[in-house]
Amino acid sequence: MATSSTGALHRRPRARRGRAGTVGVYVAASVAAVLFLVPFYLLVRNSLATDADLTGAHWTFFPTTLHWENISELFDDPAVPMAHSIYNSLVVGVVGTSGQLLICSLGGYALARIPYRHANKIFYAVLATLMIPSAVTFIPSFVLVSSLGWVSTLRGLIVPGLFSGFTAFLFRQYFLGFPKELEEAAQLDGLGPWRVYWRIVVPNSRGFFAAIAVITFVTNWNAFLWPLVIGQDQSSWTVQVALSTFTTAQTINIHELFLAATVSILPLVFVFLFLQRYLVEGVAHTGVKG
Repeated sequence: MATSSTGALHRRPRARRGRAGTVGVYVAASVAAVLFLVPFYLLVRNSLATDADLTGAHWTFFPTTLHWENISELFDDPAVPMAHSIYNSLVVGVVGTSGQLLICSLGGYALARIPYRHANKIFYAVLATLMIPSAVTFIPSFVLVSSLGWVSTLRGLIVPGLFSGFTAFLFRQYFLGFPKELEEAAQLDGLGPWRVYWRIVVPNSRGFFAAIAVITFVTNWNAFLWPLVIGQDQSSWTVQVALSTFTTAQTINIHELFLAATVSILPLVFVFLFLQRYLVEGVAHTGVKG
């Protein structure tokens, strides 16, 4: 009896410590969630206010009157083609991400699987491109795009970014760890290299492809300097270039700037929510189904 009583006494403090730890985790997660959501709250609040509300002396949690007409004002603004800029960014993001996934995954798979005596040299050449600062290649890239007549076109925005040495490196490292048994079994069933890649490797690597897709899409969507230089006409502006036009040396359209920023992050939120399951799956299964 004494032994059982002593064990119960030892278990109670451990149970209390376990409950306290769980409560602490929830409190920390709640605080982190609130801090994470504060910028989104400020975007929404300022988007539906007037410039007078934003520059007033007294702070209010939300404006007394929510100005939903700001949305139509944003998209009807003749100086900033916001709707067309969002369309351009979607095209650049989707096409650029798809092209980079295709080209870099094929390059990484070739470097990891094709027995070629110069494969390591090519791999080191790809790595060498990562050591070249982007500022060094910016002007030659612009001269090349300009000579092709691609200034103020979506081709000029998309094509130069279709290959990334870093993305090819990531794919190569991933495919080195991909189980060869799956590929060998497919080859025994009569599948050639292309069909092995498309029917075995890609479907079993959805998580990794999704992770790279999110990173690439966000990078393309948030790009500013290259679209600013190439998109010299309003018809080729991306959303980031359009956002910059709300702040000029003469005027600052505050409420439209906040509303445009709110609208511009919505596609990124949808991309993350849609691909979140695949990201978790990729981390949990390292690209191998079942």
